[in-house]
Amino acid sequence: MMKDFDGILFLVVGNSGSGKDTLIREILERYPSDRKQILSPKRYITRPPSETEQNISITPEDFQKLAQNGKFAFEWHIYGLSYGVPAIIDDWLYSGHPVITNVSRKIVPEARERYKNLRVIFVKVPFEVSIQRLTDRKRESKSQLKQRIERARTHQTYADADIIINNSGLLENTVEKLLNYILTNVKKR
Repeated sequence: MMKDFDGILFLVVGNSGSGKDTLIREILERYPSDRKQILSPKRYITRPPSETEQNISITPEDFQKLAQNGKFAFEWHIYGLSYGVPAIIDDWLYSGHPVITNVSRKIVPEARERYKNLRVIFVKVPFEVSIQRLTDRKRESKSQLKQRIERARTHQTYADADIIINNSGLLENTVEKLLNYILTNVKKR
């Protein structure tokens, strides 16, 4: 059944190293206070915490229990890890809050079937930038790094996006473009 909430759900997708979490952080900081507050859930991830991501580190066993109990709005499995967006987003959307979250493009078809008020934002950077950012963050093993680089090489575009945001220039300009897009899609109070 299609969920038709007052709030709008913004799914941010893009290759590893494209800067999705940085953009989300900037949007949360700069979002106008005269609008209904934009919210972003902490994702559950089956890996140790990272300074560059706001997530909840969880064991694979605990992740499975939460999934079985319907605690995730979305879940996906990639690079040997499990990711989950908590189901609390439905309460936020029902209350009219815009919600923005970093997800895998793998869940977009399912999301489009479930949420009427949905926008997909593809964050694009040149392949060379992805490689540099992935290498610099030193979060993945050599094997995981190789997988993420190969995926970035083969996924430079995303036809199912509602908007493509180029994040290879000045961060300020990218954030301004993304914030303007979000604000044009969000109802005023």
